[in-house]
Amino acid sequence: MSTTQADIDAEIAAARSKHAHRQPQLDYPPYRSTRLRHPKRPPLAVDPEGVELWAPAFGPRDVAADESDLTIQHAGEPLGERIVVTGRVLDGAGRPVAHQLVEVWQANAAGRYRHQRDRHPAPHDPNFTGQGRCITGADGSYRFVTVKPGPYPWRNHVNAWRPAHIHFSVFGTEFTQRLVTQMYFPGDPMFARDPILQSITDQGARDRLVSTYDHDLNVPEWSLGYRWDIVLTGAHRTPFESAAEEGA
Repeated sequence: MSTTQADIDAEIAAARSKHAHRQPQLDYPPYRSTRLRHPKRPPLAVDPEGVELWAPAFGPRDVAADESDLTIQHAGEPLGERIVVTGRVLDGAGRPVAHQLVEVWQANAAGRYRHQRDRHPAPHDPNFTGQGRCITGADGSYRFVTVKPGPYPWRNHVNAWRPAHIHFSVFGTEFTQRLVTQMYFPGDPMFARDPILQSITDQGARDRLVSTYDHDLNVPEWSLGYRWDIVLTGAHRTPFESAAEEGA
């Protein structure tokens, strides 16, 4: 029998009634593929310097200023609601983390990625690739111009849909320090039914993934603005896909 949204809702509620986790759980039954992907053996120690010898290299000189505007990468303008997303990258003490590489990728306004494995029958936008990057300023700030992504279906269960979101990647001084997370938009009705977001069972931690609409960031007659800070360490750290913890 096929798993329904009601089945997943019940599993989410059961998981939420147990210990509250501030980071995504690596084995979270409502998120079906974690059963196959989560580690089942102790991690192997590797030489981080050895990894860096073949990992990509990057720096401020490798990133052009216009790469943070996802709406100007093609001959025409992409379709959809134009938005500005900005915020700061901070450490656990609230200090800015300057000169860090921040990357984003996302679906287009119809909820489709520019990727050969995305078979969602929504239209491609020839003027939108959905990728951008920038370097944080001295105050830890980043800023992207893009279009609001649409929700899209996925095959976790029958009638499964992902809320609109933007993927973020933050690098430290080395490729092995990469952190990956997702930013969501306020008021989305699908939050409670999304197993990926709900794999963070602590409500406060989930809330830290939701951006804030900021009217002062709006550009008159041009775009809406959202603010979202990324906190790398401490009790109020942003949940990251590459990390998990046993307790709150």
